[in-house]
Amino acid sequence: MQIVATFEHSIQLEMAISKMEQMGINDIFAIPMDNRPEQPRLFDTIHRSDGISLFSTGMILAVFFSVIGASRGFALNWGPIYWGLIGAGFGFIVGFCIDLFRQTRKKKRHREIRGKKTEVVLIIECKDSDGQEVEKILWEQLAVGVGKVH
Repeated sequence: MQIVATFEHSIQLEMAISKMEQMGINDIFAIPMDNRPEQPRLFDTIHRSDGISLFSTGMILAVFFSVIGASRGFALNWGPIYWGLIGAGFGFIVGFCIDLFRQTRKKKRHREIRGKKTEVVLIIECKDSDGQEVEKILWEQLAVGVGKVH
């Protein structure tokens, strides 16, 4: 039987390995996972999207400022259409800059945290009779996930 478990790199991982070695299980394979080598992109492509939009706040502010620009444009020289378009452009640029600033700050903070947090995959080869005990040890030592292969 093979048991596969994932852990965050911590003292609980070492304790789980030592407890299983005390049980007489020596077929333990630990694989530390590497962090993503490339930085995530700020703009999405047609083939890859992370679900974060930089245009939503820009569109909301474009509508808001275009309504204000059009209503104020009745009293101004160029008229409501031009001032509505000017307001929409200004609102979109402001909203886009707000989203861009927020996302770059968030990604920088996430990159610093991500560098400290890695996972380790354990593959344990054991007898079927020891499977329940090994699984219990893994869950007690705060495994992120456990799977069995018969």
